[in-house]
Amino acid sequence: MSAVVHLAGPGRPSPDLKELLARVTRGDQEAFSALYDAVAGPVLGLVRRVLRDPAQSEEVVQEVMLEVWRTAARYRAERGEVMPWVLTIAHRRAVDRVRSAQAAADRDQRVAEASHTPAFDEVAEQVEGRLEREQVRRCMRMLTELQREALTLAYYRGYTYPQVAEVLGAPLGTIKTRMRDGLIRLRDCLGVGA
Repeated sequence: MSAVVHLAGPGRPSPDLKELLARVTRGDQEAFSALYDAVAGPVLGLVRRVLRDPAQSEEVVQEVMLEVWRTAARYRAERGEVMPWVLTIAHRRAVDRVRSAQAAADRDQRVAEASHTPAFDEVAEQVEGRLEREQVRRCMRMLTELQREALTLAYYRGYTYPQVAEVLGAPLGTIKTRMRDGLIRLRDCLGVGA
């Protein structure tokens, strides 16, 4: 059975899309090829207007034509012409692709926002560092002279306990006790947990 052809413009035969679709319903690959040739251009034009991406548009056209092949039996001639039916399928597919892309972009945005770490604030860091140093200085001033000197030698200059005892001219046991007491007072002053 051959497709019924009528003229569509000066000298241009146009296939009868209803006849071609009826043959596609019966699995006629030649009819599908002719149907494809007749509708692929308008389908691509519609899809490109929706998607604006040539590569994705071509993919969607292939999906549309595959759906036309699979669902040809669902077409009802009494409800309208073949071309609007195919273009409706194409429009739905294109809109679905846009929605899918938007949903993916939204997901990526949510993930990016959830994993976003605040930018390093150098000024805030410097201010915080100055405040901490000032608090340490204030607390150090509350120590006895021997405690302050022993802790300064040990923690700021890197001296060992015996070296601190030698520099300050005090017994090692006294230096250890004064340093322990000084550290406890510093901890309490700075509000650091034990």
